[in-house]
Amino acid sequence: MDEPYPAELAGDVVLLDGTPASIRPIRPEDAAALVAFHEHLSAETVYRRFFGIHPHLTPREVERFTHVDYRDRLAIVAEIDHLLAAVARYDRLPGTDRAEVAFVVADAYQHHGLGTLLLTRLVAAARDRGVTSFEAETLERNRLMREVFRHAGFPCEEHDVDGVVVVTFPITPGP
Repeated sequence: MDEPYPAELAGDVVLLDGTPASIRPIRPEDAAALVAFHEHLSAETVYRRFFGIHPHLTPREVERFTHVDYRDRLAIVAEIDHLLAAVARYDRLPGTDRAEVAFVVADAYQHHGLGTLLLTRLVAAARDRGVTSFEAETLERNRLMREVFRHAGFPCEEHDVDGVVVVTFPITPGP
């Protein structure tokens, strides 16, 4: 059963360089904006997110990415100047209190703290929904993504499997 739209997760933030952004949960009507966002990502950013060449989202992916239940599957978007600038999401692993997490930030806004801001919001939302740990698969060469987790202060464990690093970390408050 879908949860109601979690408007309490929406808010305005300021990036490290002073750029104002709005953060909110994704909605089904974001489909066209998500497609446009993806189309403007660099080939390297797409490769880091999808582990391969993936220039266009399929209709099935757009549906899955924009239609979430706001409990076991949640995505938060950041908008700058009314355009999507980043997407962060988690998908609970069925029957567990763990979730897989993924991020993509537009090239122009990488290294501005947006990934860390989204992670912070996503962690708070996940905790409220009974998630206790996140895991992410990232390419070994994608140090930026792994730094986002560490910079946010989470005790990360990493396991390398054929060039893919699986990062796991608890999101429950520490001592």
